[in-house]
Amino acid sequence: MDAKKYRDYVEQVTPKHSCFRNMCKAFVSGGLLCVIGQGLTNIFMAQGMSMTMASAYTTLCLITGSVLLTGFNLVVPLVRFAGAGYLVPITGFANSVAACAIEYRQEGMIFGVGSKIFTIAGPVILYGIVTSGLFGALYFILTEISVV
Repeated sequence: MDAKKYRDYVEQVTPKHSCFRNMCKAFVSGGLLCVIGQGLTNIFMAQGMSMTMASAYTTLCLITGSVLLTGFNLVVPLVRFAGAGYLVPITGFANSVAACAIEYRQEGMIFGVGSKIFTIAGPVILYGIVTSGLFGALYFILTEISVV
């Protein structure tokens, strides 16, 4: 197959995407996810929780919902429509952790789930822990010498 025929074939089988339409879908679906989160926060605060506790419970509900959707294999069709609107917030992070655990469950709890659960999320968690430790130590030192 010569280069022109190959280029024509690739052009023919490559799916066409509308960037504007994808951005609109991501904006609407991400906004809907934020509305759900705000609604949960309002419900928890109406039950008498502080803003801090309500936010923690909202985060927990969004993570649990994302893990359940991943477990029931409903994330793929959702992401096909929503795109980054679903994957960018905390729900995407929960999905990445749960998907790795599900993928490697056949290898057992220790060598499968235990060792592979943080394949995608591990570097993010490690960076977060190391960075928070360094900034915490820096803040402690600066408070001890009365700079902050």
